[in-house]
Amino acid sequence: MARKAAIIGGGVIGGGWAARFLLNGWDVAVFDPDPEAERKIGEVLGNARAALPALSDVPMPAEGRLSFAGTMAEAVEGAEYVQESVSERIELKHKVYAQLQQSNPGVLIGSSTSGFKASDLQKSSPAPENIIVAHPFNPVYLLPLSEISGSPANPPEVVERTVQIMRDIGMFPLVIRKEIDAFIGNRFLEAVWREALWMLVDGVATTGEIDDAIRMGFGLRWGQMGLFETYRVAGGEAGMRHFMAQFGPALKWPWTKLMDVPEFNDALVDLVAEQSDAQSGAYSIRELERIRDQNLVGFLRSLKDRNWGAGKVLRDHDERRRVAYHAGEVTGAPLQMAELQVLPSWIDYNGHMTESRYLFCASEVADAFLRLIGADMQYVAGGHSYYTAESHILHKGEVKLGDRLTGTLQVIHADEKRLHHFITLQRGEMVVATIEQMCLHVDMKAGKTCAALPAVLERLLPIAEAHAGLPRPEGLGRAIGQGRV
Repeated sequence: MARKAAIIGGGVIGGGWAARFLLNGWDVAVFDPDPEAERKIGEVLGNARAALPALSDVPMPAEGRLSFAGTMAEAVEGAEYVQESVSERIELKHKVYAQLQQSNPGVLIGSSTSGFKASDLQKSSPAPENIIVAHPFNPVYLLPLSEISGSPANPPEVVERTVQIMRDIGMFPLVIRKEIDAFIGNRFLEAVWREALWMLVDGVATTGEIDDAIRMGFGLRWGQMGLFETYRVAGGEAGMRHFMAQFGPALKWPWTKLMDVPEFNDALVDLVAEQSDAQSGAYSIRELERIRDQNLVGFLRSLKDRNWGAGKVLRDHDERRRVAYHAGEVTGAPLQMAELQVLPSWIDYNGHMTESRYLFCASEVADAFLRLIGADMQYVAGGHSYYTAESHILHKGEVKLGDRLTGTLQVIHADEKRLHHFITLQRGEMVVATIEQMCLHVDMKAGKTCAALPAVLERLLPIAEAHAGLPRPEGLGRAIGQGRV
């Protein structure tokens, strides 16, 4: 039976939480009185479906069931966890918690609040121990950080339970050591935001120029090393002590206005809004979200390849799901190993996906399968790998920009040294291409074939045995030029 989460508040953050839980196999009930909530969450979920699976190298679980509840009591019925994402009004949050705890006493409630401390949220609650902060960052379905902040009223087991739920849906739970307004991330962002507003007001830079300074410079560093590790590197071989000695005196210089805030008035709003419209107004919000998501997927995949930063979170989540995804659960059908979306760079002058991308898609499917059986980058680093000895592509349908493809893999034969598999690329129900491949297991140092290590064979051979009873795929063994049946 699927686990259930209730989402209270279906805005940008609530919709992101709904997508994160759904795509990790949880049933989700949403309560939001906004008549447009179903449409808005549907659009967020569409973006999430196009992005999150691209980060996984293990087949995603079956998507959970989404429902929209007419009342909070209906939403929270049978829920293991509640994520509250209503407006930042403390009296509203207190009202929501009272209704939730009356309807489902003992349910764990996490708040998406951007700044209220857990102790503030817990006031007047009959069960304060079950209310805790779980503050995410947008887009919730891609960015892994969840700041977990409790109060003395939260026993350690409640904190740990919250942490485990976050891990179960692929997030990185960061437990805050002390209660503090706005937690860690938002306090840092607030400082940057204040300084940016002063530069606008003082005419130093435009919104576009400030964003360029971030995304062309230090923003790229922070995405993979953060602040302190970046400065450690800046200190050279002498490290952080040298950096502090060299740049510490600058802390006394009047460079920033972090404690002062520009007057919040119509002129400031107009200044920011007009420059922002000039900077990004050519795109709709949904277009900007998709551009952001595609870029984030690229960044995160790169970090995942290196098992670094947020990429390590993705790898760890894959490994937890890989352990549960054993051969006994995959009998009777080819394995769904990848979901892909056709990007502009994949298109040729005819408007169709270029030939090289068919092989790229096949490689994504095959690589995901190799990771599933343990023949991953760590395995390669140990001196062993599967080399593709032969490939045969059969094109069966056109693929165009924006198409979403699903890649499945069927093991035709496997033994100690060989892996013969058949990959099918589909757009919906339509097969657009098949790729048949023979791979040989190789000792890379010796430069010759050898038996795969026992740990890999223990995963591979049961799958091969399970697939032995599957029907022979259409096109298997087909020669070039052979007439179609």
